[in-house]
Amino acid sequence: MTTIDLSIEPIFKTITFSPISSSQDEIPGHPVLDLFRSPVPAEAPQKAKLYLIPTSYGAEYDPDFAPMPTSASELPEISGWALKYGVSALEIWAGKRPAAQLARWTHRNIYSKLVADTGSVKEIGRIRKLHVNQPLDGIAESVLTVRYGDRLRSLVMRFEGIDQKWLCTELFLI
Repeated sequence: MTTIDLSIEPIFKTITFSPISSSQDEIPGHPVLDLFRSPVPAEAPQKAKLYLIPTSYGAEYDPDFAPMPTSASELPEISGWALKYGVSALEIWAGKRPAAQLARWTHRNIYSKLVADTGSVKEIGRIRKLHVNQPLDGIAESVLTVRYGDRLRSLVMRFEGIDQKWLCTELFLI
């Protein structure tokens, strides 16, 4: 005669409750078994987060009219743009171009320095290389090396994506 073991082992399943509902069919705040929860839709990919706080040089703005950071993906390609801006700045310093042509893309403090230095350089110089670095989304730092006869100088520029355009917030000819 054979014996059959009829002992039943209990099977335990953990059931969790959700205190917050995720579907319109559920009652808000009422616990729902995960078994009956509606599937969670896939989330859309998030845009890059901006870490930029626009340079203000101590100016205070009304919150409704404050400069708004812009992602680099919504701005023109920075390499070509920085080269054109740098050449224009060199032409302004050489007295070959009016400073007003860069007013739209230059912070007002930098623009006043640019106007004050108009005609301070005797020649435009020859462009050698452009180096561009984007440390954060919406910020570009670039160096344009320029040859003046036997001397090599650097034009240092910082651009911030503000109000849907690149804005020059630092400009130095070293």
